[in-house]
Amino acid sequence: MKYSKITGLGHYVPERVVTNDELSQMMDTNNEWIIERTGIEERRWINPETDTVANMAAKASRMALDRAGVKAEEIDFIVFATITSDYYFPGSGVLLQRELGLESIPAMDIKNACSGFIYALSTADQFIKSGMYKKVLVIGAEIQSTALDLTTRGRGTAVIFGDGAGAAILEPSEEQGILSTHLHSDGRFAEELYVKDPGSSRPHEERQPEQILDTSGFKVYMNGNLVFKHAVVRFMEVINEALEANKLNKEEIDLLVPHQANLRISNYIQQKMELPDSKVYNNIMRYGNTTAASIPIAMSEAFEEGKINKGDLICLAAFGSGFTWASALIRW
Repeated sequence: MKYSKITGLGHYVPERVVTNDELSQMMDTNNEWIIERTGIEERRWINPETDTVANMAAKASRMALDRAGVKAEEIDFIVFATITSDYYFPGSGVLLQRELGLESIPAMDIKNACSGFIYALSTADQFIKSGMYKKVLVIGAEIQSTALDLTTRGRGTAVIFGDGAGAAILEPSEEQGILSTHLHSDGRFAEELYVKDPGSSRPHEERQPEQILDTSGFKVYMNGNLVFKHAVVRFMEVINEALEANKLNKEEIDLLVPHQANLRISNYIQQKMELPDSKVYNNIMRYGNTTAASIPIAMSEAFEEGKINKGDLICLAAFGSGFTWASALIRW
């Protein structure tokens, strides 16, 4: 059976750097408080006059296409992971198609938050293995900054999230590539990390923004302690699931690229797996949590830095809203 293989990676982050000290001018927080709880030192925020989810994705895609040696017109399927589409509908997949000047090819949107990129990667993997598509563009891109509550009330989430985009090109291969992907969800905890509005199940008078006085439903709500407790358990479960499915052990992992949710979570997983620093890639310090974009941005940077090489065993893992969690094991 043919494998699907990642042949190119790319990323883009906005130019604006927002430090913890800058946030401390907006709300009751400080650099030490943020670093202690999240590990984040700075993040990138968009320029609303120039940046969109789709055009950030296009910039990341062009880098990935160039590294893969693939022309944009060769792409025959787009799988786009985001929870912050440029429009409520349509999804950003068709907007990326337009940005790249492509015609007629299908574009699918995945809305699985922090696990979105691995869900998208798994979807692309199945389509390639089935023979239906030959060159698939997989995207994770988010704009969180424009929805943050930049007051002391919202500091629990405002200090965490950032903007950016990451991309991967998948193609068929006779050699090993994506060994397996593992996807899970548990909707019992959907309201522990979510944005309530604009939701379609609300009455007419509550769904129309011009009639809304209470806008709290449009803000991110996160039960941070509960999310953390579930994350550290599910991360370990889904990583071990991937290793067991491929009859491999943790010592054989060359690089673990976890979703960049919180440096404390990544450090906990690293400690439990007894992995040295050289085998875990983190960039949350520079970018914060970019949701579906965090894993492809991290992979692209790790590749640039020479930390991903041919034959390496790469493990991806994510946990987030839904709750959803996922892993992928890749032979580079």
